[in-house]
Amino acid sequence: MARIIFLMLLAVAMPQEQPSFVSEGDLNAPVADVWKVWTTSDGYKWLGVAKADIDFRVGGLIRAHYGATGELGDDNTIENLIMAYEPQRMIAIRINKPPKSFPYKEAWKRTWTVITLSDLGNNRTHLRVASMGFGNDEESVAMKAFFERGNETTLKKLQEHFDSVNPKPRP
Repeated sequence: MARIIFLMLLAVAMPQEQPSFVSEGDLNAPVADVWKVWTTSDGYKWLGVAKADIDFRVGGLIRAHYGATGELGDDNTIENLIMAYEPQRMIAIRINKPPKSFPYKEAWKRTWTVITLSDLGNNRTHLRVASMGFGNDEESVAMKAFFERGNETTLKKLQEHFDSVNPKPRP
């Protein structure tokens, strides 16, 4: 009985790590197609970047550039580190190097993202992007709002892309 009470007290005392925010939606595509978005250079462009290069492995980098005239590796390249993955199910990433112009100079250092894909059947996938590590300081709150808007825009782009590639059958 004492052990149970101790474990209950421990659970209450320990902070529960919850996502800072979650963006999610359903895509009209099989998991394998959505997986390619996150794991291939060509697929990554469907997230709205102009250029991308992916070294898909644990410890590998996802390098992306939003400017069509920029070069991968220049000061405006964003690098995300691949922390872990489970094939066609989950990818965990964190910013390794933000673009030089990125206004959130400290907040990004504490954040990470987990992308989860769930098969809904009928060639449909549920995409869940959980972003964690955002604090309550002014910079973190601003960065969180920035990524919430960006993630929603990205999700809409992916839905539009897959709806155009895989039109739903008419009843």
